[in-house]
Amino acid sequence: MKQAKNKEKRSLREEWKLFWRAVKIWNELVPGYWLQNTVCIFAEAFAPYFGLFMSAQIVNELAGGCEPHRLLGLAGITVGGGFLISVFIRILQGKNRLKYTHNWEQQLEFLLQVQNRLEYRYIEDPDVALLYSRIIADMNATGAGTSALFWVIPDLLRNALNIVFSVSLTISMFALTAAGEFGGFLGFINSPASAVLVAAMIVINTFFSIKISMTKTAKEKEAVSELAEENTRHQVYRNLDGYDMTVFGLHGIILEEMRKFNLHPAWVAKQEKVSIKYGTFSILLNAVLNIAIYLFVAIKAFIGAFGIGNFILYHGAIGRFVDAVSGFGRNMGELLYNNRYLVQLYEYLDLPKDMYRGSLAVEKRDDIDYEIEFRDVSFRYPNTDVWALRHVNMKFKIGDKLAIVGENGSGKTTFIKLLCRLYDPTEGKILLNGIDITRYRYDEYIGLFSVVFQDYILFGFPLGENVSAGLTYDDAKVRDCLIRAGMGEKLAALDADKDAKEKDALKRAIGWEYDSEGGNFSGGEIQKIAIARALYKDAPFIILDEPTAALDPIAEAEIYENFNQMVQNKTSVFISHRLSSCKFCDTIAVFDGGQIVQEGPHEILAAAAGGKYSRLWAAQAKYYEK
Repeated sequence: MKQAKNKEKRSLREEWKLFWRAVKIWNELVPGYWLQNTVCIFAEAFAPYFGLFMSAQIVNELAGGCEPHRLLGLAGITVGGGFLISVFIRILQGKNRLKYTHNWEQQLEFLLQVQNRLEYRYIEDPDVALLYSRIIADMNATGAGTSALFWVIPDLLRNALNIVFSVSLTISMFALTAAGEFGGFLGFINSPASAVLVAAMIVINTFFSIKISMTKTAKEKEAVSELAEENTRHQVYRNLDGYDMTVFGLHGIILEEMRKFNLHPAWVAKQEKVSIKYGTFSILLNAVLNIAIYLFVAIKAFIGAFGIGNFILYHGAIGRFVDAVSGFGRNMGELLYNNRYLVQLYEYLDLPKDMYRGSLAVEKRDDIDYEIEFRDVSFRYPNTDVWALRHVNMKFKIGDKLAIVGENGSGKTTFIKLLCRLYDPTEGKILLNGIDITRYRYDEYIGLFSVVFQDYILFGFPLGENVSAGLTYDDAKVRDCLIRAGMGEKLAALDADKDAKEKDALKRAIGWEYDSEGGNFSGGEIQKIAIARALYKDAPFIILDEPTAALDPIAEAEIYENFNQMVQNKTSVFISHRLSSCKFCDTIAVFDGGQIVQEGPHEILAAAAGGKYSRLWAAQAKYYEK
């Protein structure tokens, strides 16, 4: 999909719209940056022309009458003006540097915010995941996308201003002619025809500079882009756990990947070939134009069209003009080629938001009396014809303890995703207190659930922040949730750690990723922290996906013994493969092939000979009996 769009031919209007949208994105991320940067670049571009112009006036004065007071005044303006311009530039550069320094992080933050706003179906869509991976890989490998604007636009503006200033200083050169009659070549140089010829050469040079720069940029980007996938793999290897690195000896793979990225022979050869071929042609083109203009200016000065001071002015200004034209062409080529990366980015930013968000407020009940009903719900995932759930009917009220069991692929996790409205049913309805959940405000409905997923995430931040999922938190509430989750002894041990600089256990980081004083937590303790985070949210529904998978038998028994106190009067939904953990639940729903094939308490289901639950129980019971 990306490749097809990049091959489309776009009009200049379409190219402009792609570029301008990226400019607006950066203006929202860094307000005022472009205006401030433009003023700074204007001053930077103006400074050398001011010095060049004033130097020419001083030379003309020396070559002429050389009046001391006038010469002194010119010198004062040159030195004083140059000093003030330099100070002004230095102040603006300092301010710009503060905003420019974090542009990479700001772009990553922007992409993270976009990702957080995506509908959940895109998170699980492999095509979207690949698209996001390409955006990040291209950005890391080539600096492409919106980040390119931060260095290309200032350079483009700088070259454009150099063109404007140099033309302003040299335009008079074409009109000035020497007095007297000249024949042959000198007569041609002194005629308007020579000025037209030089102007035509400049236009032709500009055209070819843009074409050469666009081709060179395209070839260079293509060469670097070939390493984007390898760079992504290299980043994946770098994130491998230390245990894997040691046990499997993966250091060699990582080193090899780094060599591929940094010293890829084919890439180096292609880069050198592109640079030599197009760089040489560009230099040759500029050299021809420089020589032609230099001869034009020198001959006009020789025949007396203008003085020596103007010769210095024109020659210096024209040299800058030729360089600026070449640079401007290069910048235009870079921006036009970069638009193909912007197309890719906008494809990600413009992913449609089809899920109806609802407008009805979720009723805030003091008795938290909520009832959930699945009414003939069927579901299949996007881009597939296979039914993940089929004709599911279930009803449960606040305070119920529901266990969901079944073999892998039976529909357990899909049921939870629909319950939390990560997806909407393909057929049927899910009701909250008799009202279709799609009618409720999405964020308010999601707020009803605390979920501990099997692939939960904790960060190397302080314990209190991980439990509260925020930078500020209620200390007493965090401690209560940790104790209810079975972390009381660990909490006391952290508080009593005499060797730790930070005596407050809640301020101790998890692990040593960001803090050498971080706490050491086992896998089971980490899982308990995730449970404590679900409790801290204090939502009416708590959902636990394999909540004791990483716990030892004693810790597991402790969790279940204190289960009612832990979840209190909340509705709890368990997904579990350990049927022994379901005995304390009020109801057990047995899933098989996307359908609920049995439903009831443990004793009744276990006694139903030939039933799915009975067979599962019998298969596990023999391990408990040994």
